[in-house]
Amino acid sequence: MAAAAAETLGQQRVGFVGAGRMAEAIARGLIRAGKVEAQNVLASAPTDRNLCLFQALGCQTTHANREVLQSCTLVFFATKPHVLPDVLLEVAPVVTAEHILVSVAAGVPLRTMEELLPPSTRVLRLSPNLPCVVQEGAMVLSRGRWAGVSEAEFVRSLLVACGRCEEVPETYMDIHTGLSGSGVAFVCTFSEALAEGAIKMGMPSDLAHRIAAQTLLGTAKLLLQESRHPAQLRTDVCTPGGTTIYGLHTLEQGGLRAAAMGAVEAATNRARELSKK
Repeated sequence: MAAAAAETLGQQRVGFVGAGRMAEAIARGLIRAGKVEAQNVLASAPTDRNLCLFQALGCQTTHANREVLQSCTLVFFATKPHVLPDVLLEVAPVVTAEHILVSVAAGVPLRTMEELLPPSTRVLRLSPNLPCVVQEGAMVLSRGRWAGVSEAEFVRSLLVACGRCEEVPETYMDIHTGLSGSGVAFVCTFSEALAEGAIKMGMPSDLAHRIAAQTLLGTAKLLLQESRHPAQLRTDVCTPGGTTIYGLHTLEQGGLRAAAMGAVEAATNRARELSKK
């Protein structure tokens, strides 16, 4: 079912309720990968401020949320979390058994969405991160009670156009926020620190930041493409008495591991707190 749906999606319509940067990133990925044609994407937002992003892609736009549901069976909800409940109540009268609804709003659980929508509505929850903007996102997807394996696989097969997408239990959502959502900032801080170390040793700033970023990119590709544990790759680089072991010793003295683990823990706990509000 998922494969057949994916093959025909290019001629179907995909909707976005909310037209911010993350919604535009997902739409851009689907269009670039040929998963859907630009003219078959319809996005809604209260004002024209963000709709121009979709218009630049060649998509259709509207100010009416219900129009999106009436025109599209696959709809992504990318509103602010505190706005989503009111939006769901607004569109609920036009939701049908044909719809597959995917929420990108952080902190709004599946059960809340299901309570606000007609019985048996197929709802999924998606947690993306900022690199979706360049189609290198890390996303996790969870199914509601009435969304089956085929619906989850269908949505996941589309979202690989925006990066890596894996189905997980909903309890992992807040952990993903701490690891990958907030993790973008953690990695940027480390990249900045690497570059500043090179600057301290005499390398020009622009060059140092480019090399640091490329080092992170290349290392990530090695880890993913070779399916290796980070410790294995680290061992390959770390020769006895060489430069790397001296640098690693300094990192250990600075408590890098504990600090990184603590950062993910703190961000996850904060995500859980926000989810309860």
